[in-house]
Amino acid sequence: MATFLYRVGRLAFRRRWYVALVWAAVLAAVGLGALKAPGASEEEFSMPGIESQKAFDLMEERFPGATADGATARVVFVAPGGEKVTAAENKKAVEEAVAELGDGSQVGSVVDPFQAKAVSKDGTTAYATVTYKVKANDLTDASRTHLEKAIDDARDTGLTVEAGGTAMDEGGGPGGAAEVIGVAIAAVVLLITFGSLAAAGLPLLTAIVGVGVSMATILALADALGLSTTTGTLAMMLGLAVGIDYALFVVSRYREERAKGRTPQEAAGTAVGTAGSAVVFAGLTVVIALAGLSVVGIPMLTKMGLAAAGAVVVAVFIALTLVPAFLGFWPNAVLSRKARKSGRIEEGGDTNGGTRWARFVLRRPLPVLLLGVVGLGALAVPMTQLQLGMPGDEAKSTSTTERRAYDALADAFGPGFNGPLTVVVDVKGDADPKGAVATVSEEIGGTKGIVSVSPARFNDAGDTAVFSVVPSTAPTDEKTKELVTTIRGERPGVEAETGATFEVTGTTAMNIDIADKVQSALVPYLIVVVGLAIVLLLVVFRSLLVPLKAALGFLLSVLASLGAVVVVFQQGHGAELLGVEQTGPIMSLMPIFLVGIVFGLAMDYEVFLVSRMRESYVHGESAGQAVTSGFRHSARVVVAAALIMIAVFAGFIGESDSMIKMIGFGLATAVLLDAFVVRMAIVPAVLALLGDKAWWLPKWLDRILPRVDVEGEALGRRPQAETETETERDPAGTADLEAAHT
Repeated sequence: MATFLYRVGRLAFRRRWYVALVWAAVLAAVGLGALKAPGASEEEFSMPGIESQKAFDLMEERFPGATADGATARVVFVAPGGEKVTAAENKKAVEEAVAELGDGSQVGSVVDPFQAKAVSKDGTTAYATVTYKVKANDLTDASRTHLEKAIDDARDTGLTVEAGGTAMDEGGGPGGAAEVIGVAIAAVVLLITFGSLAAAGLPLLTAIVGVGVSMATILALADALGLSTTTGTLAMMLGLAVGIDYALFVVSRYREERAKGRTPQEAAGTAVGTAGSAVVFAGLTVVIALAGLSVVGIPMLTKMGLAAAGAVVVAVFIALTLVPAFLGFWPNAVLSRKARKSGRIEEGGDTNGGTRWARFVLRRPLPVLLLGVVGLGALAVPMTQLQLGMPGDEAKSTSTTERRAYDALADAFGPGFNGPLTVVVDVKGDADPKGAVATVSEEIGGTKGIVSVSPARFNDAGDTAVFSVVPSTAPTDEKTKELVTTIRGERPGVEAETGATFEVTGTTAMNIDIADKVQSALVPYLIVVVGLAIVLLLVVFRSLLVPLKAALGFLLSVLASLGAVVVVFQQGHGAELLGVEQTGPIMSLMPIFLVGIVFGLAMDYEVFLVSRMRESYVHGESAGQAVTSGFRHSARVVVAAALIMIAVFAGFIGESDSMIKMIGFGLATAVLLDAFVVRMAIVPAVLALLGDKAWWLPKWLDRILPRVDVEGEALGRRPQAETETETERDPAGTADLEAAHT
């Protein structure tokens, strides 16, 4: 592989104009396709195989059109202190507000609280439900403005008016600000690392080209493949992350080869043949982690993973072709300032920060190992108390009207009012459908923890009924989860008595089922992803212990980062420092996202760091010297890459949405722990303790494993004729630089 990629690098360097034009043409083609393609639609979230999804599907089948996913707004009216909303003046103000809310062109219906009996027992609070004809994303600015004006007009009467619901959601997530901040910080880190504007700008430029190609392709294929607007979120984030990383490693190796006296073309070929080989296998580990998201069984998550995997593949091809092509355009501009000024390229000394740290660890490997493992283990302990769920309006800031509406309804109607359960009763073929439904309703209503049960509503065929159940506890409360389990546990007896079958659904039940399914899928996902990665690293490093050590180190860092997330977002320690006002369960998909993304990035650092150690070991250095050499060449670049990732992810902590805060904090913490504790401390400590045994491989396994030559051993044996033309032209490899200096 090293020889093949060496030739690719030299060819891209020589034919730089062709390579640049090909990538420009690809970008233009997919960009044009994206402009002409129909807009991506919002994909409905579904989770095949869980009860709440089956019940929802049954409702759509038996109540056609009734479960249309139109936007809703629940407007809450609270009377001033000591007054009732039922008082004449307040009632008139509410009725006028309801009339104004119903005037919108996209409004389907508005339910008057006094007619629907949506007034609290103490008479202080009422709510009106506004249903729209379109989904939340299709609401016009005029409709949103009309809703806000109606709310403001009602407030002018002296009532406290707040609103929640999907109509209040203006589109989640950061609007690109986090990515811009991340790119800016990346530029600063790269500039400090390389001391050259060109060397800092090249990885950013190629990464942006790669993200442009990936995102345009996703948009162009969105309609044909059923991709949603959220599918590309993960692809953009990871495409930018690995795109910078991969180009960074190739440029760094190019500068190193130039320092050895190689000509620009030869240095580009060698950089792609060595660092490029590591890029290929690092990219494969990321692709495995992302494609493995399909194991979870959530269609949306599968599409996000595959789209992001495609973005990583594009980043790999960019690093192998466009980066050396750009190096051909500016062969000397990426060198250090000192080299450009002096006209001479001098190889760096044997001592730098990386070698000093490596020697420190080599002198005391056991204390470093124990300190690292014990520290990560202590951070991982809170993970045993992990509670998964899907935080809603209760997790938002109290400065938002959605959170205030949630609190007002909970105070007036009870904490369970914000998360009612929906029971779907199938009485098809039953001799007494109404009697069976009444029995089911009565049995469920008598369950401890139920506050109220609404009257059942039948479909036109009379074979299916639906009613709501209000628990006494909040949607994210563990007691609510136990209640759902209890209701479902009583089902066999109820069904035997009535002959009817029923299922529990609704947003609260759906979130509980999703959390359970994700939790049960986490172990299989880890087995598949880590298992395949171990096999891949076995081929790369031709060692049995190094891949095992890499996988165990990753598990330590992920568990520790999950523990840190639990400490802050679930237990509330230090939450105020991050602006988290309400603690609660951890987002259901958080562990899966954390494992998938961090595994890919962690294996990146592992491959780049340890492959240099392997290269030095293969070329005759002792095990200890190889560790030092690996750190001398790679530590600075790995640290720079990790700092860039931490900065990108930490930027999301500043967002107002608690779930985005959680994702940003979790990813930044995981990268920090994995890069600086596992890869920079535990890895060299373990390798120092193992010595030559670290690179041991059973002979029978050595015979059957394919040889990929990531360390570039074959490059030292390539025919002299392959490079003699260029060497004769510029034997020192510095003529161009000296001419430029002169």
